[in-house]
Amino acid sequence: MHFRLLSIILLLVRLSVNGQQLLPPIQNYQLLDYKGGSKNWDVAVNGKGELFVANNKGLLHYNGEQWTLNKLPNNTIIRSVESIGDRVYTGSYEEFGYWTKNRFGELGYTSLTHLIKDHTFTSEEFWEIFPAKDGRVMFRSFSAIYSYDNNKISVVDPPDVVSDFIEFNDRLIVAGGSVGLFEVKDQGLVSLPNQDILLGKTVNDMAIFQNKLLIGTKLHGCFLYDGSTLSPWSAPINDDLKQHQLNKITLLGNGLLALGTIKNGMYLYDTVSRRYSVLNRESGLQNNTVLSSLLFKDQLWLGLDNGIARVKLNNPIAYYTDYTGTLGMVYDIAWYNGKLFLGSNTGVFYFEGNELRFVSGSQGHVWDLEVIEGDLLCGHNTGTYRVTENSFELVGTIAGGYQIIKVPDANSTFVQGTYNGLAKFKKLDNGKWEVTKIEGFDDPIKQLCFETPNILWAAHPYKGFYRIHFGKGTYDKVDRIQSFESEGAPSEYNVKLYNIKNNIVLNSEGNWFTYNPIVDHIEKFEAFMYYQNKELLFFDEHYFWFVDDKEQKAIIHTNLKGDSLLITDLPLRERLAPDSQKVVRVNDSASYITLTDGFAKINTNGLKSLSENQELPVPNFVVLKDQKAKHSVLGGSVEIPFGRSQSLAIEVASPEYILPHYYYKLEGPKEYSEYAENGFINFQNLPYGAYTLKVATVGMGNAISESNSLNFEILPPWYFSWWSLFLYGALVVLTIYLVRRYNRKKLERKHRELMERMEQEQQERMAKLEKEELAKEVKLKQNELASTTLNIARKNEMILELKNMLVMNKDKFPNSHRYRSFIKKLNSSIEDTEDWKRFEVNFKELHEDFFERLLKSYPALTPKDLKLCAYLKMNLSTKEIAPLMGITIRGVEIHRYRLRKKLDMDSSENLSNFLITF
Repeated sequence: MHFRLLSIILLLVRLSVNGQQLLPPIQNYQLLDYKGGSKNWDVAVNGKGELFVANNKGLLHYNGEQWTLNKLPNNTIIRSVESIGDRVYTGSYEEFGYWTKNRFGELGYTSLTHLIKDHTFTSEEFWEIFPAKDGRVMFRSFSAIYSYDNNKISVVDPPDVVSDFIEFNDRLIVAGGSVGLFEVKDQGLVSLPNQDILLGKTVNDMAIFQNKLLIGTKLHGCFLYDGSTLSPWSAPINDDLKQHQLNKITLLGNGLLALGTIKNGMYLYDTVSRRYSVLNRESGLQNNTVLSSLLFKDQLWLGLDNGIARVKLNNPIAYYTDYTGTLGMVYDIAWYNGKLFLGSNTGVFYFEGNELRFVSGSQGHVWDLEVIEGDLLCGHNTGTYRVTENSFELVGTIAGGYQIIKVPDANSTFVQGTYNGLAKFKKLDNGKWEVTKIEGFDDPIKQLCFETPNILWAAHPYKGFYRIHFGKGTYDKVDRIQSFESEGAPSEYNVKLYNIKNNIVLNSEGNWFTYNPIVDHIEKFEAFMYYQNKELLFFDEHYFWFVDDKEQKAIIHTNLKGDSLLITDLPLRERLAPDSQKVVRVNDSASYITLTDGFAKINTNGLKSLSENQELPVPNFVVLKDQKAKHSVLGGSVEIPFGRSQSLAIEVASPEYILPHYYYKLEGPKEYSEYAENGFINFQNLPYGAYTLKVATVGMGNAISESNSLNFEILPPWYFSWWSLFLYGALVVLTIYLVRRYNRKKLERKHRELMERMEQEQQERMAKLEKEELAKEVKLKQNELASTTLNIARKNEMILELKNMLVMNKDKFPNSHRYRSFIKKLNSSIEDTEDWKRFEVNFKELHEDFFERLLKSYPALTPKDLKLCAYLKMNLSTKEIAPLMGITIRGVEIHRYRLRKKLDMDSSENLSNFLITF
């Protein structure tokens, strides 16, 4: 790095000698960028390249992508800052302490002033923080020095003002304002010997340079102290430092110094060559007062009185910028007689010394500068001129010299495209130029290209292009004009022409074409198929320079065979002029490119070397944000609720690189791979699942650093969460269980119903059988009852017949007593209770509760009435009942009549039917 740094400084010095004020690119950060106060008193950088600035409104933190302002609890101005390990120490008004990051990368403050014992502040502000070699952290105010170590603070309270301090040869050296240097011994100060030369001179900064102490004073330049003697610094730059008030000294390595002043910005000084260049307002710095400076790798940070700047020291592209507006937009560059000439829309300029000088009489729009036949010719809107530092001599009066090219195989003969057609230039033996208009063509021609000595291709700014034929050996008039209007031909607007390895190549609206002379037809140019929408700036036998005509405006340096370099320097991209940029090659390693407000010099060898050897930093993850909350990127995987994952923003930073680009790749359920212009990567509506985001820094030539990985997981929605899936599983199991239970219950019910039906059918069958058996039994009993009744009736009927016979033969009985005995026995047989009991038993088996129901309904019935009712229920006729009751038929009828009365029956009702159904 030091070698490259030395090379670029030597290059700047060499350019200064040649009269060119070319400087490395400056990236300015304005108040609107960092949103703090104007003054930036001190700067510090941690190991990752993150910047910390002591600002009027607090501590500024820049992670390479965004600025954050952190305020002290009392909102005081922060005067000093130093990054040590994972702490950032700051000093303010009667306050000093340190800041540390939380898990979201946010800074939190811890005060240390409560550790001060037996000492009182005297309106002190802490202007400097210094990390000592023994691990102590030193805080300096104008009144005292405070040493912080092992959570204790000790105080050195000198009698004079303390303007600076430093460790030199294992000694702590203190600058006592204008009273000289002192060494701290035993908490006191001892004046250094032999320093009378410093008395009355205010020391404001010190640095250890080449084993000596370089002492900077406010108005008297620098001095050197070797440990025993003190002497003025003999460098020629010392006079400028006295004049512009030196404020800060920064070591750049290899004999290089950065000297910040109050009145004229930053001086970059090479102590070997004793040359310097200046970064100030005239060269792009937004303020000339440098309050603080710091070198981090190849980047020089500057804290200004109004703003912050970052300078890339070893950049292979150096810039000249005209901030006065005098130069205007540069259209062409030429190297002539050891000087650089510029053609712009305001005239012709050249460099002499460190000044841009105007060629008198050249005011107007310059289109073309060409060194031809030992002359520098200028294509001007008023004609064509021969240019030197002191003259602007008219050569041709034809207005508007766009481009002039040599005629192949013709000595000292050239053709120029102008506002009004073509002009022929021929240099005569006497050194003068003969200029004539070529007849037969009057349209404005912006570009020219010879196919053969007699065929010229010409491009009109708006009307397309022409293939112009000349007569053999003469260029006074056009012989024939050929145009192309076939299908597939290029658009007519703003066509550009090139002769590339004897091929006529055309660019129209970003598309590339070539002319095929065999078929006399224009077709696609396959060699440039990968360079659509790109403009060709310059080419030679080996390499081509393309510029992207889109917003990126990156320059591609390629040989079309795989050797390709992408130049994406931000100042270059911002200042390229669309459709008017031009590359001019001066030698094998240096090329110039025109810009809207100046020009740039590209060191091709340095560019390739930087591209091949650059160590790209691995980007850092800052924080991950969902729709509602921030997540720390420290530690393991980040878990994001699904309801807040519709929009995710991941912030990354690569603070070691100026305005870096990034390449990121997302791996997971949904995959992306893209280039990002800044450190804010957004994802929309990612499906849930585990992801890995890999991010790398993209450098020059599309080189990619090692990637940094962040694992995060979008949790499934509540309806897909583990407990939901468990619940779903439980519900499925429960459903299966309930279905099976239902089916089992249903099966059991069906089985039970079937069993019940079978049982019912069995019971019905049994009942039917029983009924049939009962019917049979009833039938049998009825038959038995009928038989018994019939037998009784027959018996009684026979007895009655015997009785009647006895009654009729009563007189034949000699003994009346005997007769009565026979009659009595017959009557006893008729009224035999045993017959009735048998009848009653059989009857009750058929009609078990008939008598009870009948007596319950008609309690007045007599036993004889019940007998008659039983016989009637059996549907016996009166004739059949009479012998059973031992009475006559008439007697039965009378009895039936009486029974009807007792039963309260109407005469129309049938007594037998009533009793049968009762």
